[in-house]
Amino acid sequence: MPETLRTSTSTDSRERMDDAELLDRAGAAMERIRQEVARRVVGQEQVVEGLLLALLADGHALVVGVPGLAKTLLVQTLADSLGLEFARVQFTPDLMPTDITGTEIMEEDRATGTRAFRFIPGPVFTNVLLADEINRTPPKTQAALLQAMQERAVTAGGSTRPLPRPFFVLATRNPIEQEGTYPLPEAQLDRFMFEIRIGYPSREEEEAVARRTTGEGLPEVEPVVEAADLLAFQGLVRRVPVAPSVISLAVQLARSTRPHDEAAAEVARRHLAWGAGPRASQALVLGARARAVVQGRAVPTAADVRAVAPLVLGHRIVLGFEAEAEGMDREAIVDELLAESLRLEDA
Repeated sequence: MPETLRTSTSTDSRERMDDAELLDRAGAAMERIRQEVARRVVGQEQVVEGLLLALLADGHALVVGVPGLAKTLLVQTLADSLGLEFARVQFTPDLMPTDITGTEIMEEDRATGTRAFRFIPGPVFTNVLLADEINRTPPKTQAALLQAMQERAVTAGGSTRPLPRPFFVLATRNPIEQEGTYPLPEAQLDRFMFEIRIGYPSREEEEAVARRTTGEGLPEVEPVVEAADLLAFQGLVRRVPVAPSVISLAVQLARSTRPHDEAAAEVARRHLAWGAGPRASQALVLGARARAVVQGRAVPTAADVRAVAPLVLGHRIVLGFEAEAEGMDREAIVDELLAESLRLEDA
């Protein structure tokens, strides 16, 4: 059986708080964030849930959908409800890496005549970065985010500068078949903990959107949590105990996507050219932990792993020729992987 949540003995007031109490506070805060987001964004409950899970797990999220589905509004509203420093970068074909990370400029001291370089931080030096339409810029510029997303730091001019904490990249992407877009490299995709897809709203939701957005203005959103609160919640997620069987399931699911692995699922052997790496196993466990915290539970289960699996695995697998020939997409393959996992568990 997994160990129970601990009670911290640190002298800091936040760390002294019993983890059970912190668990209650985290769940209440996430519910309030949902309510604030719902003041501006109609529906999309599952999308909001995915963003909150990535946020609590200290991961990054890629939001995918055709233009006009309020991806940018959703991310902006979430940032407003967090009360954190926010920056937005509109990715375009002429965007340069230094437009994101920052650059050094030469300055002259008029009194002494000496010259020195000074670093001007880019928009990445923030808490919440919206990388809007990230696939509208070439891979060279997309790669400017790699170090920031993985190491929470930026190296420029021979110096490595840490980013503020918490640091959270929310990127939006249009479907690759849209004109004027570039593919995201696999290394870039792997840095995103979740890929969250937004679909068209229902008729009732679309009528509510038309009614709400054509009036006098969007409602104000109140900040719910501060940086220190969020860091405390993220620390709690890391402390949530996980049973060995849950970790085993996460690893089994990740390995089942690798077509040449002995643990590969049949659908992976037939339809995939490449599977998910170890970051997928980590994301499945962290996502399960975060889902348990959001729902007020102290221990994640196998159901939590399976619930976050479509967000974790879909963008980390590469389709083979047979999949394309037979019209199989990533979502269908992940569904089959989960179904096969359940069959193996029941056997």
